[in-house]
Amino acid sequence: MTQIHPSAIVDPAAELADDVKVGPFCLVGPSAKLAAGVELVSHVVVEGNTSIGERTKVYPFASLGHPPQDLKYHGEDNQLIIGSDNVIREQVTMNPGTEGGGGLTQIGNKGTFLTASHVGHDCHVGDSVVFSNNVMLAGHCQVSDFAILSGGCGVHQFVRIGPHAFIGGLAGVENDVIPYGMVVGNRAYLAGLNVIGLKRRGFGRDQIHQMRAAYRMLFAAEGTMAERVADAAGVFGDNADAMEIVDFIRSAAERSICTPQR
Repeated sequence: MTQIHPSAIVDPAAELADDVKVGPFCLVGPSAKLAAGVELVSHVVVEGNTSIGERTKVYPFASLGHPPQDLKYHGEDNQLIIGSDNVIREQVTMNPGTEGGGGLTQIGNKGTFLTASHVGHDCHVGDSVVFSNNVMLAGHCQVSDFAILSGGCGVHQFVRIGPHAFIGGLAGVENDVIPYGMVVGNRAYLAGLNVIGLKRRGFGRDQIHQMRAAYRMLFAAEGTMAERVADAAGVFGDNADAMEIVDFIRSAAERSICTPQR
C-alpha cells in the first residue's frame, strides 16, 4: 500500500507503485514515475519526466529532474532515468538531458550518491558507482561500472571514466580516465592502477599482474601513444582486462587521456 504523508504534495498524474513511501514535505510532479519500493524520506523534490527504479531510497532535500543547468535549454522534452537499488543522500542534484545531448540523463543500479553530489545533464552513469560528498559531474560525462569518485572532485564535461577507476579527493578531472586507473591532483594525473579496488572486487593476482604490465607498456616514456597502444594490443591481445584499457584509449574522442606525471 502506498504511503503518502499528509504534508507531501503528489500530483494526481504521477505514477506511484503500490508500496512507494513519500515522506513529509515531499513534492512529486505530474510526470514522475516511482517504482516498487521507492522511498522519499522527506523534503525530496521529483520533477520533470523522471523515473526512479525499484527500492531506490532518496534522502532529504534531494532535487531530481529540475531543468538542466544549460543555457541552451529552452524547455524541450527530456528525461532523467534512475535505476534500482540506489542510495541518494541529502542535497543530491540530478538533472535531465538536453536536446543537444540526446535528451537523457541515465543512472544505473546499486549506486551510492553521497551528500551534495551532482550529476549534470546528459550524463550516463553505470552500476555500483560511489559518488562521495560534493562530487561535481558536468554535462555529457560517462562514468562506468564500479567507479569511485572521492569527495569534492570535479569532472569536466564530456569526460569518460572507465570501469573500476578511482578518482582522488578534490581532483580536477579534465581528461578521460582509463579503466582500472587511479587519478589524483588538480589538474588530475594518472597515478597507477586502482589495485586496492581490484583486490576488493576479486581480481586475481595474475590478472592484476597482467594489467600492470600493460599499464607500464602503455605509459612508458618511449614512443608515441599510438605506437605504445599498437604494441600493447599485439602483446596483450588475448587478455580481456588489458584490452579493455587499450580499447578505451583507442576510442577517445572528445577528451585526451589522463597520463602520469613525468
